[in-house]
Amino acid sequence: MESEEQDVEQPFCLSVKGLVKMLRLGVNVASVTFFIIAQAPEPYIVITGFELVIIFFFIALYMCRLDKVMKWLFWPLLDITNSIVATLFMLVVSVLALIPKPSTMAILGGVFCLLTAICAIADCALVYRKLLFNPSGPYRKSSSTYSKDESQ
Repeated sequence: MESEEQDVEQPFCLSVKGLVKMLRLGVNVASVTFFIIAQAPEPYIVITGFELVIIFFFIALYMCRLDKVMKWLFWPLLDITNSIVATLFMLVVSVLALIPKPSTMAILGGVFCLLTAICAIADCALVYRKLLFNPSGPYRKSSSTYSKDESQ
């Protein structure tokens, strides 16, 4: 029997980052659906729909491992930027959807939009934490190892 060391990575869908992105996608789908059913103003539907497409893009990117192939773009920074912008947009849309006394479906759309913003904050925190503890990035292997003696 040959003993081979392979760098077996956990599939994206089973990682914490993947689960948070899938949760964000599901909550955003619910938000868009409620806004469409409630016949909410078009900007609510467009902004949440556009965010839905972007989340789907990142999930497809990470599932196909294209972030490992296209090393010329620093994907974690793009992911953090997307999460911050999505948080701002989703907070604005949820507040605007909840301020007037709309229908029940519009209220549910606003609540789910707020949950999408919370998921975006969690996603941003996970990516930032990964960058903080692995500054060289998951794409490069560092030849020098960081020992405990150097940190003290």
